[in-house]
Parts: sequence; C-alpha cells; structure tokens
Amino acid sequence: MFEFTYQNPVKICFGNGMIGKTGEELAAFGVKKVLLVYGRNSIKLNGVFDIVTTSLKKSGIEFVEHGGVQSNPLLSHVYAGIEKACAEKTDALLAVGGGSVIDTVKAISLGLANDGDVWDFYCSKRIPEKAIPLFTVLTIPAAGSEMNGGTVITHDETREKLAVVNPLLYPKVSILDPAVTVSVPMDYTAYSASDAISHTIESYLTRADGFCPVQDGYAEGVVRAIMRSTERIRANPADLEARASMMWAATLAWNFLGSSGVGPWTTPAHTLEHPLSGRFNIAHGAGLAVTQPGWMAWELKRRPERVAAFARAIMGVVEADDAVAGVKGIELFRAWLAGIGCPVTLKACGIGEADIPILAADAVHLAKLWGTGSEYTEDVMSAIYRACI
Repeated sequence: MFEFTYQNPVKICFGNGMIGKTGEELAAFGVKKVLLVYGRNSIKLNGVFDIVTTSLKKSGIEFVEHGGVQSNPLLSHVYAGIEKACAEKTDALLAVGGGSVIDTVKAISLGLANDGDVWDFYCSKRIPEKAIPLFTVLTIPAAGSEMNGGTVITHDETREKLAVVNPLLYPKVSILDPAVTVSVPMDYTAYSASDAISHTIESYLTRADGFCPVQDGYAEGVVRAIMRSTERIRANPADLEARASMMWAATLAWNFLGSSGVGPWTTPAHTLEHPLSGRFNIAHGAGLAVTQPGWMAWELKRRPERVAAFARAIMGVVEADDAVAGVKGIELFRAWLAGIGCPVTLKACGIGEADIPILAADAVHLAKLWGTGSEYTEDVMSAIYRACI
C-alpha cells in the first residue's frame, strides 16, 4: 500500500423517511435562508418537494427556488443561480436531486464565494479559496457527489465538460432516503449502475502494481452489490432493500475511500466519456457503458492481469490465461450493461465515425488537464472510439 491521507467531513443521514429531517439538519448549522436547487418537475410530482419544503418551513428556514437543472448541467444555469442567490441574500445552498443538481450547487457555491468567473476553476486557471455551505438531498444515486468534493459542469457554447475537485466542496450534510428513489425510471436506474460501477473500477483497473487486498476487495464488493441491487430493482422497482443497497453502494463508489492507498491511478473511461455527454448531451452513465468496456479492451493489451482480475472476481470468469479471461470478462460485462438497458456502442448513442476526430480532440484536451496527456494521445483516443462504434 502507498501512503495516503483520508478525511471525509460529510454527515450522512440515511434511511427511509429521512428527507423529513432536512430542515432540522440545516437549522443545526444556523441556516436562515437557502437557495433550493433542483431539476425538472419530478420532485414536485413525486412529493419530495413538498416534504422538503415543509420541513424547511417547520425549522423557520426561508427558501428560494432555482429549478431547471438538466442532465449534464450547464454553466449558464450556474450563472443564473449565482445571480439569484446574490439578489436573495441566501446564506446556504440545498441541492434536491441527483449528481447534476449537486454539481450545479457546488459550482454556485464557488461562484458566490470567490471573485471572478467561476469557469476559471474548471479550466484550472485558478484554485478556489472558499465556498458557501451546501447541503444535499439525494434522489438519484449514481454520481457520488453527495459525499465528495467534485463537480462537473458543461460550457454551453464550447461544449467542454470539465471538473473541479476540492475539499471545500464537501457537503455539510447529505440526506439519503432510499424511498424517494422508487420513482427513478428504469433507464436512469441502468445509467446510474453504469456510472457507479465505472467510479469504482477506474482506480481498481489503473492502480499501481502492488499488494492491495483491502482496496481490491472493497471495489469488487461494491460492484457486485451494485449489480445485484440493479437486478433486484429491475425485477421489482418497489424493492426498498435493493434501493437502499444501491443508494449506499453508489455513494461508496466515489467517496475515494476505496482508492486510498492504491498509489497513482487515472480515470480514462471518464476522459473518453465527457466529450460524448458534453457534445451530444447523452446521460453520463449511458456514455460510460460505451467507454468503460471499450477502454478495458484497449487496456487488456497493456495490463491483462488487471482486466483479468475484474473478469474473475466480478464476472465469474474461470479461464486461467489472463488475456483469455479478460476478453471473456469484457464480453460478459458489456452484455450485462446491455441487458439492464444501457447503450454499449457509439452507434446506439447516435454517434458515428465522422464524429470521432472532434471527440478525440476533446478527450486529449481533457487528458492534458488531468495529467494523462502523454499517455492518451489523439491516435490512442481515436482508436478506442473506433473500437466502440
């Protein structure tokens, strides 16, 4: 194991009916007026909005609505939220939704607390110095944003999809209520599973060589839990036990506990995916269902032992030869993703050969920002994309 420092200050309130305590949790931090950020109208249709706002009122907390966050959240909506929060003089931010909503709240937090253009932080031109307190009520388990300091935003005009990861952006409290996820549609349940699995196995597959049974076992267990929970949810969408397991597994997938101590690791599947959802506005998890197995097939030629470990421990492959086991494992993984309703080719996402040059250029730009530009050249990116057609 490698040296590491791990600290996660997020308070998790987990359980059915927990959203009714939203106001109580915010009041404990002295919140008086909050910008309430959400997506479309789903939280108003399924009753979550009423429960949360009733709880806020009961605790004497005023709220200002900022709805309309879309999948792959846009910078323009962040700017609008910053302007509204300034005008209304809110002292905290509350995200009620999935990863896109939480990402938006984190961006608004940065924009409110720091001078200048918030997009500069995503372009790595500046490092934030402070942030406005933020809280989350999770309704779609997938991104893990409820327990980490990461945020991803898409620029409306350039279609760049960039990230900031900073400890200032950890939520103060995240409320995880499995009962509210029953209304999540089956397609987004599938995309969520793909997203959370990719979060878990990126460090597992790209970690430095060494003896890491704790971290490997963590990743393997979380992925198996996601797969089993997803299968149970598809069989019975009202299965609260499966919903609870899925919700917690998705949080554990991307709070960086499992990757602590594994040494240097990278996120190539995400590097390849961001141009897909940035350019074509497909669901992030849907894009990862294409790029994760596609990248694994390319990586198999370089490090067959890591892909084979995934194949044996998670997909149940028994072949002794690493290369053979890896091929079989990728096939089974791709088939599982397709079986739960994910697209597994670029063509299924409406993306063709003619789109590859611009996708590869975007991916190379991102790789350079994330420190892997020397390894993932335009030729490499193009080759992986072509294998995903």
